Amino acid sequence: MLLHTCCGPCACYPTAELSKQGIKPRLYFYNPNIHPYLEQKSRRESFKKLAQLRNLEAIIEPGYDLEEFLKEVAIDPAQRCIYCYRVRLAKTAAKARELSLASFSTTLLISPYQNRELILEMGHQLAKDYGLQFQDPDFRSGFRQSQAQAKEYDLYRQKYCGCIYSEKERYYREQKLPNPPSGRSPN
Repeated sequence: MLLHTCCGPCACYPTAELSKQGIKPRLYFYNPNIHPYLEQKSRRESFKKLAQLRNLEAIIEPGYDLEEFLKEVAIDPAQRCIYCYRVRLAKTAAKARELSLASFSTTLLISPYQNRELILEMGHQLAKDYGLQFQDPDFRSGFRQSQAQAKEYDLYRQKYCGCIYSEKERYYREQKLPNPPSGRSPN
């Protein structure tokens, strides 16, 4: 199985659960959605550290397709997650087929904040398109446990989903100017 991995913390629980089932996944890092670059680099390093701790093969897709990602999502940022899921799952399916693996999955399935139904729909459609099987375990019950393991392993733990839009949603709050005193207009 090829397991698309967005970061080390999100892979802690899924890799442990798969191991209990006798599955040793290959971890795959392809995440052009993560911005800025230093954030992407921190998440990639935590991915590599977890793979080493768990003795799992880590495959990192070369390059950083930032411009293509931004071009696709800038038109309608409210719909960015659709493109984000599709591009990462499609790349994972293509890589699984290239490696002659029978199945693929994603650590996105651990997050209670992601659109699980959309991920499943896309994953199963891509599996059909690529002649593979999409594994769709519900890892959400292990979300907090995964975060605790990441803390124990001293993995970098991010504060937002990944893209600059999610970073803005996490941190930006519109500053309202105080109302001017009654009867006077501000100059």
